[in-house]
Amino acid sequence: MGKALDGLLELLDLEQIELDIFRGRSPDEQRQRVFGGQVAGQALVAAGRTVPPDRPVHSLHAYFIRPGDTTVPLVYTVDRTRDGRSFTTRRVSAIQHGQTIFTLSASFHHAEPGPEHADAMPEVPPPEHVERNSDRWIRVLGPDHPRVFDGPFDLRSIGPISVEAERDPSLRTTENLVWLRVDGDLPDDPLLHVCLMTYVSDVTLLDTVLLGHGLSWSDGHTTGASLDHAMWFHRPFRADRWLLYAQESPVASGGRGLARGQVFTAEGELVVSVMQEGLIRTAARDS
Repeated sequence: MGKALDGLLELLDLEQIELDIFRGRSPDEQRQRVFGGQVAGQALVAAGRTVPPDRPVHSLHAYFIRPGDTTVPLVYTVDRTRDGRSFTTRRVSAIQHGQTIFTLSASFHHAEPGPEHADAMPEVPPPEHVERNSDRWIRVLGPDHPRVFDGPFDLRSIGPISVEAERDPSLRTTENLVWLRVDGDLPDDPLLHVCLMTYVSDVTLLDTVLLGHGLSWSDGHTTGASLDHAMWFHRPFRADRWLLYAQESPVASGGRGLARGQVFTAEGELVVSVMQEGLIRTAARDS
């Protein structure tokens, strides 16, 4: 495993400081606020550690309430809302400076027999034929731009990345297809794979809103933040194997954009569904 992945796994390895109370931290990087996928992934770790391992998570619903402070630890408190015969429910609050900055409700359920169907995976080129996003960012922005860094995930967009759509109006679209996987091999821990998918699900989802408008987080006048996030986990998967994240944005209005995604294995099996609304603010460009 590389340094970036080692660092992410350390972030998700929360310290238990009391029964149902955990402590996490943020990485040493120049962010103004805690990354939403990080706090969601850590909160799911906290919830999962209070649930028997034979009852996997099947859904989560989260709200981002206040910006997180990257310079101080995050304290996660778990409320054992329900332990039923079929379902287990947990509510997690992330606290900093005595205030709740994030809440997550997660439901756990062991799969039962029942009817089955699923959408088909879009027809796309295999990941081996798609250029790494990191190489595309370097080519467009240069190797010293703050957006260019080695991350724990190998991301490969099949269509344009936001900075390309910003510069070329013909590339603008509200669809966003991305191959992804962690950059290394992982242990056989189903909760870890789910938490890593929770983390990365927030990396490109709001970019889907920007792509349709020629906006980019690196354009100097666009800012935003995740407002809420929901995920449904349909089948087991591995985050260290290629997954196709098929994303689209059906609407943007009132300074908010909605994006949704489906995650498929390389074999075409639909394993995760995602929905998120985010705040998108644009300042006037200098004339």
